[in-house]
Amino acid sequence: MSAHHHTSFFQKLKRNKAAVSGLTVIVISILIAVFAYVLAPDHSPYGNRMIPEVANQRPGFKIAALQLKRSGAPESGGSFLNRMFNGRASDYQPIPIHSWQEQGDSIVIQRYIDEGVAERQAYNRKDCAPDAVIMLHFRLGSDRFGRDIASRLIIGTRVSLSVGFIAVALSLTIGIILGALAGYFRGRTDDIIMWLINIIWSIPTLLLVFAMTLVLGKGFWQVFIAVGLTMWVNVARLVRGQVLAVRELEYVEAAKALGFSHLRIIARHILPNIMGPVLVISANNFASAIVIEAGLSFLGVGVQPPQPSWGLMIKENYNFIITHNPMLALAPGIAIMILVLAFNLLGNGLRDALQVKAKY
Repeated sequence: MSAHHHTSFFQKLKRNKAAVSGLTVIVISILIAVFAYVLAPDHSPYGNRMIPEVANQRPGFKIAALQLKRSGAPESGGSFLNRMFNGRASDYQPIPIHSWQEQGDSIVIQRYIDEGVAERQAYNRKDCAPDAVIMLHFRLGSDRFGRDIASRLIIGTRVSLSVGFIAVALSLTIGIILGALAGYFRGRTDDIIMWLINIIWSIPTLLLVFAMTLVLGKGFWQVFIAVGLTMWVNVARLVRGQVLAVRELEYVEAAKALGFSHLRIIARHILPNIMGPVLVISANNFASAIVIEAGLSFLGVGVQPPQPSWGLMIKENYNFIITHNPMLALAPGIAIMILVLAFNLLGNGLRDALQVKAKY
């Protein structure tokens, strides 16, 4: 690829507003995923702080809370990096209150039990946080355990992006290797690999993923691997078709005449020239991986609670769509939609910019 080729590619991509907006959304969500615990109002691991009194509140709900020391709370918060990656449980338990006043060295509160129901309680000043009363703000409302939806949505971005990254990396690795071998060596190798591809192609993705999760068990990593192992097929078919076309070209013949090894010809001469279509299919695979993960978590075989995944949030809350608080299930649904759309827009933009013909 010449330098001129590169510049025209980037100019084309920049001119494509849809692709640029898709890329912007993707970059923002990567930043959100990295800094999830810094951004989330609830810093506890997995955004799992439960305040039963404020369960099922609508978006924008605010309440004052007394910060009560937890018994056996850790003294330090661990390193900054640890907090950034794993979150950190708070040293204080928030108790929702209607009102409070300081009397001597104790704090008297009207404890919030329910809308319009309060219970008078008194606590020693020493048992409370230095800033005793804080405001809790549930921007997207709270779920049935009184957990902050916004925090869980932010932390859930990690699952969706990482499932995409790992699944795409796996599918590219397997797909490019098998596709290149099939297209380059043809004959017997091609027959065997195509036979494998056709078998996997004929099994519905969800069934295949189910089978894998049964073998590997439920959970975070298993989903990634299962999704990646089902998605290599379209990569392999695409790469095989491209390699079949490219291997007849003069420069490949020349490389053979010079006595280069097969591996070198494939890696140095063929693959760099077919990366365009592979990039396009990666963006589309990323979108499918996010949807499949959400579907699996919704069915309960994906990410396990309390870890927040968008699919799992929909599963926990979809029965609220028709009741008073539809945001519980709509917020993660909209998040999935936006991220998937972003990857599809980027994929289409890449296809136009690289002028990839629909050969597959």
